[in-house]
Amino acid sequence: MIDPRDLMGVILAAGRGTRMLPFSERWPKPCLPIAGKPLLRYQLEALRDLGVREVVVVIGHLGYEVVRSLGEGADLGLRIRYVEQGDALGIAHAVSKLESRVSRPFFLFLGDIFFETENLGRMREVFDGSRVSGVLAVKREPDLEKIKRNFVVVVGKDGLVARVIEKPRHPRTDVKGCGLYLFDLSFFDAIRRTPRTAMRDEYEITDSIQIFIDDGYGVAAEEVVKEDLNLSYPHDLLAINLHVLDRLGLPSLLGKGVRVAEGARVERSVLMDGVVVEAPIRIRDSLVFPDQVVARAADLERTILLPGHEIDCRGSIPPRDGK
Repeated sequence: MIDPRDLMGVILAAGRGTRMLPFSERWPKPCLPIAGKPLLRYQLEALRDLGVREVVVVIGHLGYEVVRSLGEGADLGLRIRYVEQGDALGIAHAVSKLESRVSRPFFLFLGDIFFETENLGRMREVFDGSRVSGVLAVKREPDLEKIKRNFVVVVGKDGLVARVIEKPRHPRTDVKGCGLYLFDLSFFDAIRRTPRTAMRDEYEITDSIQIFIDDGYGVAAEEVVKEDLNLSYPHDLLAINLHVLDRLGLPSLLGKGVRVAEGARVERSVLMDGVVVEAPIRIRDSLVFPDQVVARAADLERTILLPGHEIDCRGSIPPRDGK
């Protein structure tokens, strides 16, 4: 039986996030704030709760910001080490940088996805008890377009994964892969033999998984993901923050030192540390970054305020009550 302390954690946090401008000029996507703390911390807390104590984070674009945000992990009860990806050539390429750094079976998280899970420990139980060499976290996805942007998992008659198909045009199933995995060390054999794709000129993790399966290794799929919310575009950051507020049952979230003018109303919004609202305005369904001074006379709705930028998300996020 595998002691959970013998499992390692891996988080990939090296992407450039070019579609996330202007955020990606200053922050790596995994460092962007969700309800007042970096996305990466949610993943690290999930790993810690699984019993993992050693985590390797793959960094690239603005990697020093990741290191500055997380440090060595002592405040989380973790030991965090960092590996540079170098050229950003896909997920499998990032994993290939880890072979000399990972000595035990490992959980693998994609660092730009906010996961809401249910019984995540089931992945470890299946890995430990059924002699499989990998477990994929999946969810039943009713939205066909979301499946087309991710990958589908086809389960065979034996209950194990038979095929994984990246960005399918015609999905054969509603079982969607979610960017959260558990593998033993034999997976690196498949990683080394993964070809570079012609379409995206990258090394795809789904190709590695299929090679792994075709080599005869058992891979299971476990429905442990309730939500997987990707940070792809600026409005996604606001959508995830609002989702977390709703999930926690909070009307709003105000950070330390926030000052709000008399008569101002803050509704379903996140105002981070040090924000000052100077006028009696209504702030609704919005996110305000730390230390911003809101001096405007007009109301703020479905908007992100950050240093030097105001991002209007009204065209991407519908009003909650339809008004």
